[in-house]
Amino acid sequence: MDNRPRLYLTAAFLCGVLLTLGFKDFYPDLERRFRRRRVPTDTVAGAGLATKDQIDLEDHTRSQKPDKAHHVEVPEGIEACVGNTPLFRIKSLSEETGCEILAKAEFLNGAGGSPKDRVALNMIKTAEEQGLLTPHSGDTIYEGTVGSTGISLATICRARGYLAHICMPSDQATEKSDLLLKLGAVVDRVPPAPIIDPMHFVNRARSLAADHTADPKRPGRGYFADQFENQANWQSHYEGTGPEIFSQCGGKLDAFVAGAGTGGTIAGVARFLKPKLSGPRVVLADPQGSGLFNRIKNGVMFHTLEREGTRRRSQVDTIVEGIGINRVTANFEAGRELIDDAIKVSDEEAMAMARWLAEKDGIFVGSSSAVNCVAAARLARQLGPGNRIVTILCDSGTRHLSKFWAQAGNVGGRTESQLEEILGPRQE
Repeated sequence: MDNRPRLYLTAAFLCGVLLTLGFKDFYPDLERRFRRRRVPTDTVAGAGLATKDQIDLEDHTRSQKPDKAHHVEVPEGIEACVGNTPLFRIKSLSEETGCEILAKAEFLNGAGGSPKDRVALNMIKTAEEQGLLTPHSGDTIYEGTVGSTGISLATICRARGYLAHICMPSDQATEKSDLLLKLGAVVDRVPPAPIIDPMHFVNRARSLAADHTADPKRPGRGYFADQFENQANWQSHYEGTGPEIFSQCGGKLDAFVAGAGTGGTIAGVARFLKPKLSGPRVVLADPQGSGLFNRIKNGVMFHTLEREGTRRRSQVDTIVEGIGINRVTANFEAGRELIDDAIKVSDEEAMAMARWLAEKDGIFVGSSSAVNCVAAARLARQLGPGNRIVTILCDSGTRHLSKFWAQAGNVGGRTESQLEEILGPRQE
């Protein structure tokens, strides 16, 4: 008897088995798809919801084809990344005080990483409009600064075709001058001196700019930015920081708190917010050693041992950098009448607040930001729960490692700090 038909059937069966195993190996999702098809049609897979109607699933994640994507304007240069910084809620201080304490994250400005980006850019643009600066002509910008304005100027100078020459006190954190050198600026670290001394860092910058312009052998001109007296300073905050805060708060805030070095931030923001809101309080945060607290409280700068205008000691007796001053500036005076109150903050309180913010919120900021937050928290206690307070976080703590944070110390593993350790016990 011929066995070929039986052999053919056996071979076909084996081929079918091999093909099945092969498909399973090469397409492992076939079995999963098969099992899905066996799910009862009266349930919504994965949701546990029963239905007797047919459900049509549609993919809405690809609503637009790539060739129909929206046009997004790409910023032109690093200077286009200045401004529009986020406003966020500081969770720990808000929860502890019962007020909504909001921080304007000015350390996220895209050029020099501080609110001085706004000032530097506006001063340069204004000088260009006035014909005092010409890009790529050899013009050099001179400025006296404790650091942040210099860093912003050095960055934006390079972006717009200028050189920067920065004069700063030698007692400022070394990481600031190191960064300036990396940005290509010339850096003069001069001994701390009173403003009446020709070697004061501001006076030296002014004289160097004049010498540059008068020297026919040097290319370009010397331009003294003069951040303390230049009206473009407070105007940058009137045109930028103030409107941004107003918009981000939806026009609802009860107080604005900020320190003052040149005074441009608090003056510009106050001049914008006051006419637009009914009764917002503008409060100055002032470090120890500064005379601005007395200027607001008593109308005159003074020390218990010295009359105004005769001070010959260092600028400010504090480890806080960037805010605090013992002389009147045009920028501060532009908004002084709009400042309702002032809060004095000690170095110890500032250091404790800096550790608190790192411990509770993961916020690592510099000394002036810590002063602002102490004042904001103290004001929250005064006003009572339910108020909304906005303050400024100026720059990162990485610029303050060798001085402020060296004394503030490490947070370590601590998690149980109490706000009373900074502000003292609550007054019943």
